[in-house]
Amino acid sequence: MATITIEYDARNKIAKKTIDYILSLGIFKVKKKMSGIDEALLDIKEGRVYKAKNTDDMFKKILD
Repeated sequence: MATITIEYDARNKIAKKTIDYILSLGIFKVKKKMSGIDEALLDIKEGRVYKAKNTDDMFKKILD
């Protein structure tokens, strides 16, 4: 699947309406980038975290 990147002035009413029209056709999808905090919250939600009891436990986990 190809990716198209469009830059436009969000305050320009004609540009905004044009983008809204193109998206309303249902042919294209908007792929949103996740921010770092959103990715971290998703990791926590899906259990991809490790809680260390102390620094020795943390280094043991890292070095193993």
